[in-house]
Amino acid sequence: MSTKQPANLPIALSTARRQLDYWRSQQPNKRTRLPKELWQQAVALAKEHGLNKTARALNVKYDSLKKHLHEAGADEDSSVRPQPDFIELLPGTMTPSAVECMIEWLNGHDATVRMHIKGVGLSELIALAGMFRSSRT
Repeated sequence: MSTKQPANLPIALSTARRQLDYWRSQQPNKRTRLPKELWQQAVALAKEHGLNKTARALNVKYDSLKKHLHEAGADEDSSVRPQPDFIELLPGTMTPSAVECMIEWLNGHDATVRMHIKGVGLSELIALAGMFRSSRT
């Protein structure tokens, strides 16, 4: 594995990398397994920054981190967030007018969608609201 750190590494990943490097330097046997606490820290960082980026930054095996992430997800059923839905708004489907508004949609799970819409007719706003409403579970 490469020991070179990416130039634009987030502070949390950089700090964790230094902690891991220090821990590794203190081990007499280079094949010593990482302690549970360090894996928990790596899993938390992977949830925030992504699996590949975290594995590369911390210089740990991708597959090992993925396994620990999967195991942590099984233990934390309540913290699993559903994937957001995607709604594509194609140009030309909304005709310009003098309407300007802010739409804020709360889903009850601490997720908020805010949209600033300008130059859309009332009928298009009604259709947009209908799409959001029909996609709610």
